Amino acid sequence: MTTANWPPAAGLDPVRRLYALAAGVPGATITEREIEADYAEIWPLLADLDGELARLVPDMRGLRVTRIDGDRVEAVAQSRLGMRARFDGVLHPGWVWLQSRFILMGLAATPCGEGRTRVAFTGGIRIPGRAALIPLGVGRAGRRVLRRLERRVGAGRAA
Repeated sequence: MTTANWPPAAGLDPVRRLYALAAGVPGATITEREIEADYAEIWPLLADLDGELARLVPDMRGLRVTRIDGDRVEAVAQSRLGMRARFDGVLHPGWVWLQSRFILMGLAATPCGEGRTRVAFTGGIRIPGRAALIPLGVGRAGRRVLRRLERRVGAGRAA
């Protein structure tokens, strides 16, 4: 190996990338599930930030993208209780990472075989002044997001 190709490129699929990002956030929990649907069916739902994504996240009433510049995203979300949050984030094929002053959310999807997709979610309330999440309810919220996604894909097929 020559110095021109050192260090070797480490390829991370989008779900592994989400794990790597979340590893730097104390209290972050990843919820993961294999869903019987093609990646081409799943990812457009997750990437639809101001449409489907707001329907999948239990505490979100709506999310409106206010600016996209390349892979950078700015959005405003409203909770079911009426609170608002301004998010900055990154949207790449297969993963999205959004954070506001008090909330963090990350989603990823990658194909894992014929007609199956691995999907992962993390998110929660950030501790002000620290890169940490309050761990209460993070796993439960992640399971709800992935169940809703699975039902949404199933409903789309039944229609």
